[in-house]
Amino acid sequence: MKNAQSFPRLLSMGLTGLLVSFSDTLSEPANRAAIAFRARLDRESWPGLEETSATLASVFMRFDPRHVSPAALSEQVNGLLAETDWYKAALPEGRKLWRIPTVYGGPQAPQLDEAAALAGVAPDVAIEQLSSARVRVLTLGYAPGQPYLGTLPENWNLPRQTALTPTVPPGALVVAVRQFVMFASQAPTGWRHVGQTGFRCFVPEADTPFTLRAGDEVIFPAVSPEEFANRAAQDPAGLGGASFEVLP
Repeated sequence: MKNAQSFPRLLSMGLTGLLVSFSDTLSEPANRAAIAFRARLDRESWPGLEETSATLASVFMRFDPRHVSPAALSEQVNGLLAETDWYKAALPEGRKLWRIPTVYGGPQAPQLDEAAALAGVAPDVAIEQLSSARVRVLTLGYAPGQPYLGTLPENWNLPRQTALTPTVPPGALVVAVRQFVMFASQAPTGWRHVGQTGFRCFVPEADTPFTLRAGDEVIFPAVSPEEFANRAAQDPAGLGGASFEVLP
């Protein structure tokens, strides 16, 4: 955070929205605060509060002004903010640690070597670093259920590309600015495609369409293309052989 004294900030977002900002840049404490505060808001179930969503370092609230005034809701929010140090708050219960098999490099993830060079390491070292990193789902966005995950070591603070890759497939693992994004659908990207998973981030027919949630943790262990194909073929859930455990 640039100036801890100025945060958190409560901002009006038009006639039906409020925003709590915990920082103007991503940091572990600010992301922790956003995830924990949103979970607490959802447990409160205040009348008139219709929707909440969290970004990397903020929480948006959409409310119905017919049932709660902006002033009244702001007072409730400020009271909740004052209850604890949200930057040190515990993350929500029920989080999961996912292990998602990933093919790094080769035809399926053609920009690994380029990304490794920018990170200042050989491709095999890049695979070791990326496949052993335990990252948090920082937020979901851009496409339904699509996770931003981080943060990676400092040498992975890579710039985005100056031009877009026209398309990457669903399950693509891309990297930039010390973060992964795992694509929920086919799309263009300015991030470098370093790995490929068979994971479905968005399962619209499921009771819980978003497979991951903010606060979950993920490891992307490296597997061979052959093992990747075998795991995917044996996975009736269509998650590319992924597994998880519930965190304590």
